[in-house]
Amino acid sequence: MACCFLKIINTTICMISVNEALAYIAAHVKDFGVETAALLQSTSRVLAQDVIADRDFPPYHRVTMDGVAINTKAFESGKRNFYVENIQAAGASLQQLREENNCIEVMTGAVLPNGTNAVIPYEGCELKDGVATIQSTAIRQFQNVHLQGSDCKEGRILIQKNTTITSAHIGIMATVGLYKVLIYKNPAIAICSTGDELVDITETPLPHQIRKSNGYMLAAALQQEGITAKLYHVNDDKEQMLQHLTTILNECDVLLLSGAVSKGKFDYLPEVLQASGMQTVFHRVAQRPGKPFLFGTFDNGKLVFGFPGNPASTFICFNIYCKYWLHASLHRTTKKISARLAKTITFQPKLSFHVLVTLEYKEGILYAMPIIAANSGDMPSLISADGIVTLPAEWDTFEVGTIVQVTYC
Repeated sequence: MACCFLKIINTTICMISVNEALAYIAAHVKDFGVETAALLQSTSRVLAQDVIADRDFPPYHRVTMDGVAINTKAFESGKRNFYVENIQAAGASLQQLREENNCIEVMTGAVLPNGTNAVIPYEGCELKDGVATIQSTAIRQFQNVHLQGSDCKEGRILIQKNTTITSAHIGIMATVGLYKVLIYKNPAIAICSTGDELVDITETPLPHQIRKSNGYMLAAALQQEGITAKLYHVNDDKEQMLQHLTTILNECDVLLLSGAVSKGKFDYLPEVLQASGMQTVFHRVAQRPGKPFLFGTFDNGKLVFGFPGNPASTFICFNIYCKYWLHASLHRTTKKISARLAKTITFQPKLSFHVLVTLEYKEGILYAMPIIAANSGDMPSLISADGIVTLPAEWDTFEVGTIVQVTYC
């Protein structure tokens, strides 16, 4: 199917819809295998295994308050003064209550001594001369005790496969002794900016120059996904592009490009990439911003995402398309949420309109407030964005209150 469509694109230079673009990208989702990582190196990665409870949790009847442990039978028979036999400290081995009419002092986190079945906190009793006088008028069995297995039983799945690992998951995995974690491998990703007008961020640009910001923006977005990408730059020179891109492609699975994919006289990238063996899956999408967005593949499975050079176009195309592919390949869930438009939007061109939005709850309802940028090069508009709303090309007016899907960014 992709090959047939490719021929149509190459001969008619037509645009495809956003949904068609996503479908073609989905057809190139790839599994990069699994690897083992040390526990603290697995944060933000995706689990390739279920995490199983290796014992009951808690693994013993756990005392939850400092006080004395008694047998409720003695209390129910009228006993109020209990001789203190011993102290059960947290981390100490299990003790046995020798006499039912006695008690054992217990500390928070300690195992509940054998022969006892309730804990009276120090506030509910008086200790004097080795005797605890219970002042509470009523007690119940296993009060102030976290019962063994009440959280979960041995063998239960605590964290399911395909979960993105957070600090809370790290704590659970440490609890079950999982010091090495099976995770999905990340693809090797390279980011290459293009353009003679770009200088490094350490340089002072001349009046006709700007700093290389898009590459750093993409690298930071990938870091949030747990991926460290390599950064490159090529100038607007065909031979240099061909030479450098060939080298870069040998070192990565996926190449993200910023700039030189439009129809300018110096936008050589599509031509150079095809000379390198790339098959263009699509090059134009009926959307704003990001109409010249390019997606291609090589016979060896390597992929190219070519973003327009304007910052908002790069940012939006990455979040809508590249992150979608990345999440599917790494078994992540792309987060979306429903919200109501906080403002009416009118958009005349028959294109899908990607709108940056801020999110805010009002009286329990989530609203998406559009950030209508001056143009696709408006960088400050990216700072306050919480997400992206894609409005379909079939409509030209989207009334306030319209329910929309928001892609987090």
